[in-house]
Amino acid sequence: MSEQAGRLVQSIGFLLLPGFSLMSYASATEPLRAANLLAGQSLYDVRALSMDGKPVASSSGATVPCKRLDHSPLNTIFVCAGGNPTTLGSPALYAALRQLSRSGARIGGISGGPYILAAAGLLDGRDFTVHWEHAASIVEAFPHLNPRQARFVLDGNRITCGGGVAPLDMMHALVSERMGADFARRVSDWYLHTAVAEPTAPQRASAAERFGVNHPIVLNVLEKMEAAIERPLERSQMAIYAGVSKRHLDRLFSEHLNAGYSDVYRKFRLAHARRLLQQSPLSISEIAFATGFSSAAHLSRSYSALFGKSPKKERS
Repeated sequence: MSEQAGRLVQSIGFLLLPGFSLMSYASATEPLRAANLLAGQSLYDVRALSMDGKPVASSSGATVPCKRLDHSPLNTIFVCAGGNPTTLGSPALYAALRQLSRSGARIGGISGGPYILAAAGLLDGRDFTVHWEHAASIVEAFPHLNPRQARFVLDGNRITCGGGVAPLDMMHALVSERMGADFARRVSDWYLHTAVAEPTAPQRASAAERFGVNHPIVLNVLEKMEAAIERPLERSQMAIYAGVSKRHLDRLFSEHLNAGYSDVYRKFRLAHARRLLQQSPLSISEIAFATGFSSAAHLSRSYSALFGKSPKKERS
């Protein structure tokens, strides 16, 4: 490699935490490999890293050999996490990330990785995103933070991504930022990635697809239910919001969802409670408050009726 080409090499580390998503990792690293091949030289030095240098198992069970995270200079480091990121942090990990930030590295998080960045204090005052499954955990643990439901967000020396296949879109943007749009298109075409999404594209399918409903009033009410979990709206309040009578709202729910207003709303709140039980350190009483139940006992009764086990058993 020529001296000029050598100066072009960027070192990009991927700090893998147990249970990381293999799909997210591949979607982030493969475009960099393709960029090296298409350029005919090493543009990116990609490193799989772990805190102790041992291989890390992904959520699928496949393991990736890793080098130990040390003080070697990195241009960028991405924290790749999945599963329950609230259990993966440690003072040593947070200190290492803060040190990398002070040394000038660009700090990123993929899928549940932004939760680790938030816990390290590296997202304060930043625009960021996280996989939608972990958004509730971040909001509950760090109320001053407000993740966006975007595929990825570039905010100066912070890069966050929702995971899944969204890193393909993120890497297209990063390669374009450095090598130009034409070269980035060649990289994306290498993986048949012809429909590159905008950063602000949604992480999830539309409400109509998720709920299997097309009626505009019902969709509007369902989306409002999702947004108003901690303080559920009474049926009369929701009817006013939707611009219909309570009786008409009941008819719409019966016709399009084959269920009553209260039953549907309760399922939304209990699904949210389940995510918090699985992914947050909040107590059961705190989760009851966060999902609009009057007490831990009230949550436990409703939870057991729907899922067949208590919140305590769910968490254990």
